[in-house]
Amino acid sequence: MEFKAYKMDGLGNDFVIIDNRDKVIKLTQDQIIKICNRNFIGCDQLIFIHKNKNTDGTLEFFNSDGGLSGACGNGTRCVAYLIARENNKKKIYLTTATGELKSEILQDKIVTTEIGKAKTEWGQIPLSKELNTKNLNIRIFDNEKNEFTGGTAVNVGNPHVVFFIKNIDNFNIKKIGPEIENNKLFPEKANVTLAKVINKNLIKVNVWERGAGNTKACGTAACAVAVAGKINQLTENNVDIEFAKGKLSINIDEKNSIHMKGPVSSVEKINIKL
Repeated sequence: MEFKAYKMDGLGNDFVIIDNRDKVIKLTQDQIIKICNRNFIGCDQLIFIHKNKNTDGTLEFFNSDGGLSGACGNGTRCVAYLIARENNKKKIYLTTATGELKSEILQDKIVTTEIGKAKTEWGQIPLSKELNTKNLNIRIFDNEKNEFTGGTAVNVGNPHVVFFIKNIDNFNIKKIGPEIENNKLFPEKANVTLAKVINKNLIKVNVWERGAGNTKACGTAACAVAVAGKINQLTENNVDIEFAKGKLSINIDEKNSIHMKGPVSSVEKINIKL
């Protein structure tokens, strides 16, 4: 099997994009895992674009472990740029499992996407039992085995738990991430973010993405951190979320709808031979 695809990234959060609008490519879970493997092509998520009569396309996201993902903010922004470029349009509407998302192409490969409202009720995250989602009282330990207790749960199309700590570099996300991702408290697993508030308009983060691992950036995590920051009265409605390779700007509007703005890469055409 051989077919064409695209490679893009948002702040290093990278994707293989397969356009199924004209010619349909069907892949098994094992084939998706192979494509995502860094020893083959490599990406955090694989994205299918399907034809949709009412919008510019329907998106289907798969994590690098082959599992389906409900939402992918950076991936949505990348596909919006890809489709806008072929149609010479500024506004792109894409259907996802969480609803219809509107994106707008700004200057110099900057794309903004409206993600919608976050969910914060325990059953919406979802959690396996009723807890205060502002503080889940989950214990994590730093590299010196000092204990920290906390965790704010937010769903922005997929479940997230955010820990606001003073020194994110002193915590091993590669150990903490999978432990919490697979905790029985999260029946659909969870994305895990360690966040350090620099000021009310800037938060530095390190993210463990469910099914993908420690990622360079994560759009939905940025949205979840902004919401969690607001819940905990740590941030303003406009906040920059800083990753290793740059920032995503998050705005929570008067209707509590989340808008995510940031850069996307150029579009690279690739051939995949399985």
